[in-house]
Amino acid sequence: MKPRIGVFCSGGDSPGMNAALRAVVRTALYLGYEPIGVFRGYEGMIAGEITPLDASAVSGIIQRGGTILRSGRSAAFLTPEGRKKAYENLQKWHIAKLVAIGGDGTFKGAATFLAEYPDIQIIGLPGTIDNDLYGTELTIGFDTAVNIAVEAIDRLRDTAAAMGRLFLVEVMGRDAGFIALHTAVASGAEAVLVPETPTDFDAIVQVLERGWKRHKTSSIIVVAEGDEAGGALKAAQELQKRFPHYEIRATVLGHIQRGGAPTATDRLLGSLLGSAAVERLHEGASGAMVGLQKGEIVLTPFSQAVKTHAPLNPLLLKLVEILSL
Repeated sequence: MKPRIGVFCSGGDSPGMNAALRAVVRTALYLGYEPIGVFRGYEGMIAGEITPLDASAVSGIIQRGGTILRSGRSAAFLTPEGRKKAYENLQKWHIAKLVAIGGDGTFKGAATFLAEYPDIQIIGLPGTIDNDLYGTELTIGFDTAVNIAVEAIDRLRDTAAAMGRLFLVEVMGRDAGFIALHTAVASGAEAVLVPETPTDFDAIVQVLERGWKRHKTSSIIVVAEGDEAGGALKAAQELQKRFPHYEIRATVLGHIQRGGAPTATDRLLGSLLGSAAVERLHEGASGAMVGLQKGEIVLTPFSQAVKTHAPLNPLLLKLVEILSL
């Protein structure tokens, strides 16, 4: 029997996961392994929802959003009993090497699993739209999420200009403001609210008043869902008190940012990192996430990837302020 490599997706889905799955399966086959798919992440591992994969199983999926293996979170895997059951199922299927596609929670679970069962090898792929994992310049799905948000704001600008309104647009980012910041710059927003910086409503009002004086009748503010203001709806209420002569609306984009066809960037990133994950497993690596830094594939230990918060680019934060003039 050929050696086997298992692959699963965990946590929130992200565009480009299917591209990564395709690369994992076909690189495994290229290197002489039998690829095995685990459905529904750690939950499916515990339930034994496991099946062999071949090249045809991942044919025609690179352009599809979501993940053909499905994803999810598992309360049972947080318990020693759940992890023991998962390990037993991997043993039953003769799987000693795993590729875990996900984010912070996925890698924390993998690190705990490895501490209890060190005979398993696990390499992680950064599959999350939040782009908040230390050790990679881009996470799989981030570029698509930003492009979706920018397209939505481009559409909202038409209404904002026609009706003379201020729109606060909430994007995903419970703990990190990467999507909000990149979206704000790319869409020409007047301001951005992110969890990493204090929310200064007085400064925002000054920007709006400056625009009002030069007869600017519409504006866009991008808000990360985890901003201290409490999201776009609460921020809109606060701004309405301070700027009553502006008609203000709030729009929450929500999970629309996680769906749809991945961009070329996310397809390329998923393919590159998916293949690299299998190669690193083949070389004996474990307990780390593959990432892309300065055009090079790098390995970052799970402990570092999840404990070190990637910082926002201060140049982009300053750029939002400069370009709001």
